Amino acid sequence: MTERILLADIGGTNARFALMERGEIGPPQHLRVADFPRIEDAIAAFLSHQGGAKPATGLLGVAGPVVNNRCIFTNSSWVVDGDALAKQFGLASVRLLNDFEALGWSLPALKDADLVALGDQHAAPEAPILVLGPGTGFGAAAFLHVPQPTVVVTEAGHTTLPATSDREAEVIAELRRRFGHVYVERVLSGSGLENLYHALAAVDGATAAPRDAAAITEAAFDGSCALCGATIDMFCAFLGGVAGNLALTFLARGGVFIAGGIVPRFADRLAKTQFRTQFESKGRYVDLLRQIPTSVIVTPDTSFIGLKTYFDRRLQSGA
Repeated sequence: MTERILLADIGGTNARFALMERGEIGPPQHLRVADFPRIEDAIAAFLSHQGGAKPATGLLGVAGPVVNNRCIFTNSSWVVDGDALAKQFGLASVRLLNDFEALGWSLPALKDADLVALGDQHAAPEAPILVLGPGTGFGAAAFLHVPQPTVVVTEAGHTTLPATSDREAEVIAELRRRFGHVYVERVLSGSGLENLYHALAAVDGATAAPRDAAAITEAAFDGSCALCGATIDMFCAFLGGVAGNLALTFLARGGVFIAGGIVPRFADRLAKTQFRTQFESKGRYVDLLRQIPTSVIVTPDTSFIGLKTYFDRRLQSGA
C-alpha cells in the first residue's frame, strides 16, 4: 500500500491518468487520445510531470474488450498491451480492465451527491446493479453481490438496436441502408447522435445543417432547432429501451446507473424525456421495472473509485 500505483481510465476520446499512494488517489490529469500516436506516449507525458518515485504497478481501465491483458480499441487507433507496458516502463505488472468493469466496481461506493435520481424508487438490497452509458462508444457492466462481489463485463454496445415504434423502425431502416448492421452504438454514442440526427432528417425529408454531437445537444435544449430536439428525444427513448432490456437481462433491482460522456451533461433534463417511459415499457414486466431506480452519475472520474476498489480487493485476496 505504500507503493505508487498508476491508474488510468482510457476512452476513445480522452485518457485520464492518476497516481495512487497509501490508498489516496492524486488529482487526475486529462489527455486527448488524438494528441498521442500511442498509449506509451501518453503515459510518458503524464509521468514526466510527476515528481517522486516511479509507480510500482499499473491498473488501467480501457474502452474495449480485454483478451490476454491486451485491448485493441474499437474507437481509436490505440492498442494497449499490459505486459508490454510493464516491460517498457519497468513496472512489476500492468493489469487491464474494461472501462465499464472499473465503473462497475465503483457502484457500491457511490453517494447521493454523485447522482441525479430519475424518480424516487428504492434499490433492492443485495440485488444486481447495472451501469451503462453512451460516450465515444457505449458500455455496460453489472455488479453482482453474490456469491461474492464481482463485475460482469458486456459488449452490449454491439448488440442489435431494437425499435419500439414505427418511427424508430423507419430510422433504423435508414441507418441500415447506410451501415448494414445497426448496433446500439450506431445511435447511443457521440457519433451515434450525429447518425441519428441525419437519419431523422432523411426520414422526414428535412435539411440537416452540419452539426456535431455537442451542437445538436445545445440546439435541442435551447429550442433553436426542431430537428435537434427530435433527435435528443429519440436518443433518450432509445437509451431507455436499451437500459430496460439490460435491466431485465441482469434483473438489476439494485438500480440502473447512467454514465458516459454525454448524458451527465443534461442529467437534470433526462427525467423530462421518454427515457423512463421506454425503460418501463416491457409488457407484462412493466410493474417490475417501475420499481427499479435509475440515476445518472454526475461526479467526474468515478472510474478511479472503481479501480481503487478492484486494487484493494486483489491486495486483500493476495491475487
